[in-house]
Amino acid sequence: MGSAIHAATDELRAAFRTNGYVVVPDLLDSTEIEQYGAAVDAAVAHRQAHDSRTLAQKSRYEQSFQQCINLWEDHRDVAPLTFHPRIAEAAARLLDVASVRVWHDQALYKQPGGRHTDAHQDQPYWPIEETNTVTAWIPFQDVDRSIGAMHYVPGSHRFGVREFSDIFFGTGFDLDDESLTRGTPPESIDVAAGSVAFHHGLTMHGAAANQTDRTRRVHTVIFFADGSHRTSTNQRHQSVDRADIEPGAVIASDATPVAWPPSAQLPDTPAPLVPSSPGWPGWDGSFR
Repeated sequence: MGSAIHAATDELRAAFRTNGYVVVPDLLDSTEIEQYGAAVDAAVAHRQAHDSRTLAQKSRYEQSFQQCINLWEDHRDVAPLTFHPRIAEAAARLLDVASVRVWHDQALYKQPGGRHTDAHQDQPYWPIEETNTVTAWIPFQDVDRSIGAMHYVPGSHRFGVREFSDIFFGTGFDLDDESLTRGTPPESIDVAAGSVAFHHGLTMHGAAANQTDRTRRVHTVIFFADGSHRTSTNQRHQSVDRADIEPGAVIASDATPVAWPPSAQLPDTPAPLVPSSPGWPGWDGSFR
């Protein structure tokens, strides 16, 4: 398939700089979609095997999607997708940096009838000082609005907003609030299987409800520029707490491996996750 952004490099990078999101076509072929889709399906089923609740019995947040974090660590057949060189290269080129690390991966499976995902920015959830961050959103089937397509507020990564929006227990941003969105309406983006949608860590976004009888199957990978620092606040996160990264220190450990440039071998599994504190994601991806 060649280089990640091949002939459209300049056009796609310019679109990302302007809008804070872009779809990069044809990063995965049909064989890879089938292989990695099956691997993530199995991993999600394993992580969710203990949960017999109906959709109606779940919290608002859990009705938006089944979330399973760091699948690359305990389901090693997912690791080649999380560290896929074409996807990691695209992330580095869109951020215009030489090297990126993985903050964490996560499956976000929206069940049939699953509610919309409340609008938010990703960056405020992460204690990363710099904002050279991007999420790769990798669907295993064609995604349109009916099954839970993402919507983004164009240019919102340049609004100067870095605000925590509580989608765990609240309702997220009000995208009808023109003081927040600068009067810019969100844009819904269809993504074909094999393509990958990338959005900046400060881009305001959400996702539509799943109105179909099929699960929306998506794997995501968060990348950040190598050399970034932990914020000087007391904000906790497993990606830095596990390795005892001090506030103000460079974020670099086996919990956040380099994804680009690629290594000859996949990263080793780091030390196990520590038990969750209230409000932080656990090993099964749930929020307690």
